[in-house]
Amino acid sequence: MNIHEYQAKQILKKFDVPVLAGGVAYTADEAQKVAEGLPAGVYVVKAQIHAGGRGKGTFKEAAAGGKGGVRVVKTVADVKENAKQMLGNTLVTHQSGPAGKVVKRVYIETGCNIQRELYLAMLVDRGTSRVTIMASTEGGVNIEDVAASTPEKIIMQSIDPATGIQGFHCRKIAFALGLTGNQIKSCTKLLPALYRAFIETDSSMLEINPLVVTAEGDVLPLDAKMNFDSNALYRHAGIVGLRDEDEEDPKELEASKHDLNYIKLDGSIGCMVNGAGLAMATMDIIKLYGGSPANFLDVGGGATKERVTTAFKIILSDANVEGILVNIFGGIMRCDVIAEGVVAAAREVSLNVPLVVRLEGTNVDLGKKIMAGSGLPIISADNLADAAEKVVKAVKEAA
Repeated sequence: MNIHEYQAKQILKKFDVPVLAGGVAYTADEAQKVAEGLPAGVYVVKAQIHAGGRGKGTFKEAAAGGKGGVRVVKTVADVKENAKQMLGNTLVTHQSGPAGKVVKRVYIETGCNIQRELYLAMLVDRGTSRVTIMASTEGGVNIEDVAASTPEKIIMQSIDPATGIQGFHCRKIAFALGLTGNQIKSCTKLLPALYRAFIETDSSMLEINPLVVTAEGDVLPLDAKMNFDSNALYRHAGIVGLRDEDEEDPKELEASKHDLNYIKLDGSIGCMVNGAGLAMATMDIIKLYGGSPANFLDVGGGATKERVTTAFKIILSDANVEGILVNIFGGIMRCDVIAEGVVAAAREVSLNVPLVVRLEGTNVDLGKKIMAGSGLPIISADNLADAAEKVVKAVKEAA
């Protein structure tokens, strides 16, 4: 689950992470009131959307003033005007996709005297089964670009969960970032606070880009992005309450309401599979045979006919889908339940794209019988390779 920058900073503040004063606003008048409560001098108006690259983004509408989603201004009047330009308009960034996202709130923050921009992130490293701190002297830019062009500028530090973050970890990172004097003291105070916030909120990622060094020697998070482990959200009702459904893909949101794991992709072949590993293998083999998956969809091991029907409808609601591959290995999940759901959904939505189904496992013969007797143009497959080959071929022939 993702949250907005201002929400992440509210959480970090609870763990004694030093963040600049600021407040969220939903209207231009609210933005003015927030600015009036901040120290005068320099203000920053930030569009709040679930996408990175806001500063370099562009608005679709001319009314937005032709500038990006992060603007530095010097007067309260400028804060109000820039908030007015952003709110209700569509910001397009390298992460939002060409459709962009409508800005429905802005964050007004006091400015600071920036001397250097750094990069810092904490994430769960599956390779070491530990929380890893990733830092770089190259802040304010895409870390992917740094990794590709100058990987030596990325510092990695794993933290043993038995000991947690220690002073030597902090000093090692501070020295590697080229910090000196009071900057080191500020950094070694900041890192344990960030680590505690990461652990105690069950975060999956905490990214600060940029982490800035001020002229006064302070090391501060100028931005903050947090993702959380969805499997641990039952422990954090307050964090669940921060969810902004307007920022989520409508199909992914609908899927989550039915306990379906769905992620939209850019391809043309819809996939419905039971089990995350099998779903990944299905997408891989579709690519191998020259197709491209339109989604990741795991219906789980104990799906009902109704959940399967919903899953099928979600797949078909994607206008890019030109064919569907259903790949089920029935262990806990019974093949007849899948077949009933597929047939019910296909009839309800008037299926008009090729459908290939591969069933194996519990009640497989009954499942195949249900589909064969449905009167629907369902293409049966003997194995996964056969299924992938058939759906790619059917999509090409139908084009």
